[in-house]
Amino acid sequence: MNAIIVSALAGVVMMFTGLFFKKSGQVQGVAILAVLAILAATGYDYFLVSQTNRSYFDMIESDHYTAWFNVLITACTTMYVLLFHKDIAKVGRNDAEYFALIYFVMSGVYLLSSYSNMLILFIGIEILSIPQYILAGSDKENVKSNEASLKYFLMGAFTTGILLMGITLVYGATGSFDILSDRFSVQFQNTAGLNAMSFVGIMMIIFAMGFKVSAAPFHMWTPDVYDGTPTAFTPFMATIAKVAIFVAFIKLFHFSFGNVNDAWQMTIAAMIVLTLLIGNITAVYQQSVKRMMAYSSIAQAGFMLFAIYAFNATSWNGLLLYSVAYTLASLGVFAVLIRMKDYTYEGFQGLARKHPIMAATAAICLLSLAGIPLTGGFFAKYYVLSATVEQGKMLGLVVFAVLMAAVSAYYYLKVIMSMYFKEGEAELTEEPNGIYHFLLILNAILVIAIGVLPGLILR
Repeated sequence: MNAIIVSALAGVVMMFTGLFFKKSGQVQGVAILAVLAILAATGYDYFLVSQTNRSYFDMIESDHYTAWFNVLITACTTMYVLLFHKDIAKVGRNDAEYFALIYFVMSGVYLLSSYSNMLILFIGIEILSIPQYILAGSDKENVKSNEASLKYFLMGAFTTGILLMGITLVYGATGSFDILSDRFSVQFQNTAGLNAMSFVGIMMIIFAMGFKVSAAPFHMWTPDVYDGTPTAFTPFMATIAKVAIFVAFIKLFHFSFGNVNDAWQMTIAAMIVLTLLIGNITAVYQQSVKRMMAYSSIAQAGFMLFAIYAFNATSWNGLLLYSVAYTLASLGVFAVLIRMKDYTYEGFQGLARKHPIMAATAAICLLSLAGIPLTGGFFAKYYVLSATVEQGKMLGLVVFAVLMAAVSAYYYLKVIMSMYFKEGEAELTEEPNGIYHFLLILNAILVIAIGVLPGLILR
């Protein structure tokens, strides 16, 4: 696929850019051109795909859904680069290398969205994960950043072992890595014919997935890693990288393990309950907005797990919509957060009076994360929950999710209350310019547009 090649080349170009351009502004300019080139490549792939086709010895599969997801997630990455390119450059002296790592991650994203072989799944996850370990520890003079990188690396290495063992067991049971092969169809034809090796392999893959998407009870690393990582990289790790893992696993579980869903659905259901409960309840007690957003990302993963739990067309559309709505809303919140001197709730007091555009756009994004109507987050939650209702299983799980969404509204509205209804003198690290305000407004408009016209995303 062109997107994989162009993103990898963009990463290489950025590495050489650091050698030839010493001024940070020049590096940022090349980085923006590079992400636009990647976006053009994904757009070309989308218009090129007329039907499902497989290539590279049947290890890569291109279809309409995959190509459209790549376009959307690259558009979100473009918004991320435009919003945070100056902040990325401030993290350290190696700003070109930071952009290179981001574009290498995108190569992993495209592999995960288009694989049809479990070896490519594994390679894609590693390409996506390893640069993030480096980005987490990029602020070398910050002890918390070093701790975040080490913790992320150790947990990631442990998870890789579990995932690889799960893939090995599935291969041992089927004799194939091809998730669309006849051997998979025969082995996973029905739950009654599922042997112990296959079952343990599926369970290990689920546990590895739990670590990668920060789902409870495998979420322990997330708050410290997201909190310690430089704020310029946290939104990228919490959104774009995470939703790519979800797309990879919905493909695996729906295409390969769908006929044996009785064997693994209860495990996913238990993860949903724990993730929503722990993520939302713990977020309520946080004093730092950044750390609250870390627990919020855990809670949001709980909703995205519904797309894997309910295997139907609505769940695929729901995950697509959730990926874009959640990513844009989180980017909008972090774009404001990174400008604040104080990350606590008190630090946001009086922001609406001093900087009304920042406060308004942040409020829209927070309302979207809470799932309030007329925002993208509302339809995102509606579709993933509707998928479960359509399946007619565990309807109590949907009721529980709605209750947890109500809990999440409390800590999101708490930030809005601080900005609009509390007296204070919110201080910024630097005064925002017109381009920054324009990007914030554009991002907020997109969040609302998805909430009013979700058909813009659904295909």
